[in-house]
Amino acid sequence: MERSVGLAALAVLAALGSLALPGRETPAGSAPQAARPLRLGLVFDVGGRGDKSFNDGAYAGLVRARQELGAEVEYVEPADSEDRVSALRLFASRGFDRIVGVGYIFSRDVDEVARDYPGVEFACVDYAPPDDGQIPPNVVGLRFREEEGSFLVGAAAGLFSRTRRVGFVGGMDIPLIRRFERGYRAGVAEVCPACTVSAAYAGSTPAAFKDPEKGAALATAQYASGVDVIYHASGSTGHGVFVAAHRYRRYAIGVDGDQHDEMPDVVLTSMLKRVDNVVFELAREALGGRADHGPGASARRGGVRVFGLADGGIDWVHEGPHAALLPPSLVARVEALRGRLIRGELRAE
Repeated sequence: MERSVGLAALAVLAALGSLALPGRETPAGSAPQAARPLRLGLVFDVGGRGDKSFNDGAYAGLVRARQELGAEVEYVEPADSEDRVSALRLFASRGFDRIVGVGYIFSRDVDEVARDYPGVEFACVDYAPPDDGQIPPNVVGLRFREEEGSFLVGAAAGLFSRTRRVGFVGGMDIPLIRRFERGYRAGVAEVCPACTVSAAYAGSTPAAFKDPEKGAALATAQYASGVDVIYHASGSTGHGVFVAAHRYRRYAIGVDGDQHDEMPDVVLTSMLKRVDNVVFELAREALGGRADHGPGASARRGGVRVFGLADGGIDWVHEGPHAALLPPSLVARVEALRGRLIRGELRAE
């Protein structure tokens, strides 16, 4: 089973070395088995498990690695930056095969710890390379073309809107989230040049990704001004956007994962960032590296990797019951835009 480990417990485990955790199970799988099970550590982003978004996508990939690869997996939900570094270091000191930090704010932490543990593989989702470009060789930086998926849901919003006023609510005001906004604006403009886009951000610190009350307040202001569709890129802050949409009988668009079940009567669609697939592929790659070179060996496939529409790293919810609010003609129009983006005929921002 996967284990949620507090930092105090991690410290004790580090001192105990290779002793197994009580109650840990390693399911049998069809994947090649090394001398010991593959060991994966994951440190969540702000908001933690249960955000129905970014973190839950990473967790789904972890669960899949346990089920299909027989991996032993553990995760930590840190409270602050000091906890992030501590969790990374303690997983590394115990010799985990691959350690994943989820979120942009992990970038420098991952680099720092990776340099201190050159024999351990690290990965960072939404990685920002250092200013000098010197990425440690044992770090895989994972980035997504969020602007492509945001373009598609922007087009959906522009086509669906009856007021020709749509909105965007971001979490922390950082370049990464600005890219969501730019893609959204470009998609709206492509199909509805007369539409206007209102935008607001919940704050300038990581706490902006876990403030549903602020999300509700920002969305309320936009809906009251005539906006009828809001796209959020704000972590669990977005739940407040859904609450406001329900109150005003307007609509919202989810992010990172399929957020239909958060508020089924208002969620038109969601932009999908397939963190689940990427985390699973990292695990499979780590297992393959060990099979090729022996337990503890590193696959040494570092550097930055970018995922978008063309390779399935980005998508949007447009089929099945979770897209029931979308007219078929709208879906067909947006899917045609997808093809043009992939062929390079359109720019997503």
